Formats: sequence, C-alpha cells, structure tokens
Amino acid sequence: MNDSPIYLDCNAITPVDPRVVEAALPYFTAHCGNPSSDHAYGRRAKAAVEAARAEVAALIGATPAEIVFTGCATEANNLALLGAARAARGGPRRTLVTSAIEHPSVLNLLRHLAREGWSVVELPVDATGRVRMDRAQSAVTVDVALVSVMLANNETGSLQDVRAIAGLAHARGALMHVDAAQAVGKVAVDVNALGADLLTLAGHKFYAPKGIGALYVRSGVALEPIQHGAGHEHGLRPGTENVPHVVALGEAARLARTALAQEAPRMAALRDRLHRQLAAAIPGLELNGHPTERLPNTLNVSFPAAAGWDVLAAAAGVAASTGSACHAGGQATSGVLAAMGLTPEAAAGAVRLSVGRFTAEAEIDAAAHALIGAWKRLAE
Repeated sequence: MNDSPIYLDCNAITPVDPRVVEAALPYFTAHCGNPSSDHAYGRRAKAAVEAARAEVAALIGATPAEIVFTGCATEANNLALLGAARAARGGPRRTLVTSAIEHPSVLNLLRHLAREGWSVVELPVDATGRVRMDRAQSAVTVDVALVSVMLANNETGSLQDVRAIAGLAHARGALMHVDAAQAVGKVAVDVNALGADLLTLAGHKFYAPKGIGALYVRSGVALEPIQHGAGHEHGLRPGTENVPHVVALGEAARLARTALAQEAPRMAALRDRLHRQLAAAIPGLELNGHPTERLPNTLNVSFPAAAGWDVLAAAAGVAASTGSACHAGGQATSGVLAAMGLTPEAAAGAVRLSVGRFTAEAEIDAAAHALIGAWKRLAE
C-alpha cells in the first residue's frame, strides 16, 4: 500500500520473500505428505525436507546431517544450552559462560540453570558492545562446560570476535555455542571459520516465515533432547516436520547464499546514507555500537534531548523500533545499551533503524527527512 510507513525494522523481522512463498505453497496444498510415511506423498515431503536441510547446511558451511530444524531460534537456543547442560550433568564442569547482552532466550535460560546449581558467568562488554576479551580469558577455565556468545547483537549490530572466544573455549575443553540468528543472511557465516560447535538460525531474520529455525550441531557433540517423542530430527526434536516452513527456510537459505555478496554492500550503503543525513542535521547524534565491526544493515543512534520512542511516534511515516522486539516494550530503556555504559538519557534516546533486501534509496531519504523533522519538532 502506498500509504504504508517506510519499513526500517528488518532486525525485528524481514518480510517473506515472494520466491520463498512460491517455493513453499505447494507443500500447503498438493504435496500434503508426512515425511515419515512410506508412500509417494511421504517420500516427496521427505525429499523436500532433506533438500532444504542441504541448503541450510550450505549457507553456513555445515553438512546436512548437522542441521536440526526447530520451531524458532528461541527453541534452538534452548535445545543447544539445555541439551548441552543435561549432557554434561554429573561431570566435573559446572560453569557456563555468556555475555551480558545476549538474547533473552539465552540469558533467561542460563539464569534458570543457575537456579539449578550451575555457575553462570556473564561477561561485560566495552563501549562498542563487544565482549571484553581480558574478562573472557580469565572467565573461561577448565571448569567451563559451554560458552554462548551471539555473533551479532540485535540492537546495535555489533559483531563479536567469536573465533577468538571459541579458541579460548576449545583450549579449555568447552563447547562453543553461537546465536547467529541476527547475523545469518547479512554477513558470511561459516561454522568452521567461527569455531562453532552449536549455532542458531532464525528463518524470519532472512526472509523466511515466522515459526521456523534451525540448530547446527557439530558431528560428535552430545546433546540430550529437551522434548520426548519419536525420533525426528536425529532424535533431538520430536514431532512431524513443518514441511512448508522447512521448504521456505531452505529457499531463503539458497537466496541468502547466492545474493549475499551483492546485498551486504548495498545495505551498508543505505545504512550509511541514512546515518550521514541524520548526523548532518542533528547536532549531538551519537552512534551506538562498533563503527565498523557491525552488521551492514543496522544503525542504532541516540537522539539528543529526546526519547527514542517520542521520535518514532512523531515520525509516523517510519516503522522502526527503540530496541529488540524480544525485550520488554513500551518505554523501557535498553539493557544492552546500559551494559555498554550509555547514560540513562542516551539509552532513552536510542532508535534502531535496520534496512533490508527490499529497502529503496528513496525510502532512506524520506525516512531521514521524517526523523529529522520529528526530532526538530520535539526539540522546539
């Protein structure tokens, strides 16, 4: 619709690519088989699931046998962390390490495990939102069973030095889990280059529907299932596979793999164009996150002397957010920005603007105009 606001909230969710919809549609209708059924309909469904598994694996440098389909990234994170903790239960390693700025599906689960007797260490981050490596070096000891650090922060886009953190974990005999939900499809992700033993993906972050995700489980890594039933998904995720959404995820993975080299620089150019216009018109505008080591599509800025939610409310033609869609909404300030050392005023002034595959240059210019106008009206 022509009167729809300009969509700059692709870190919350991306629109489903029409090519993804086209690939999935037959599996809602004509191809209705259960992948477990041993007849033509079932075999077609199973072949489609395995083809999608191969595409997801190719996107992240894995083998198909290492991909487990889940209902979402939150479920994948729970399977990785709770499954690894249960597998290590009774052993000598009783510490889990993460960062202070992880997604709630990681932090809240680890805090739950702390109540069950695990020791949990939350690593601080620096002013750019990156894990402090000096603290990681001292925290990752031989008592650690697993380290979980996200590849890209969903609010600031800052990228973590996962390879270095994984090196610390492996040197002490610990597993490395990477929540890559926000990164996949925006930057190159290779499980071997990262040193990931477990890695989480979310379909709705790279143009697949809501309600589908995946967990990479490196061959030989022991996980206990967190649900019980039949032996679907290598015995780790029971229940009949959601074939249409699995097919959609596979097609989204194929598109991401083939388009990344062109999409990433295009998104970075749009992001930087928006930043330049805002910074030129708004004295005191502050960038939140690492200036270079961040997602190519993500711009988090603090507006001076105004609350971010007020700026967005006054810029009705722009659809964006003040932080993660998975944190408490309303007028709550960001725990991520607080962990980075921002003052309460600067954190309250923050707005996250995230572009995507379908964002046009003209929309960037119109959004900048709307945001600048909104801030000026509030400042007056």
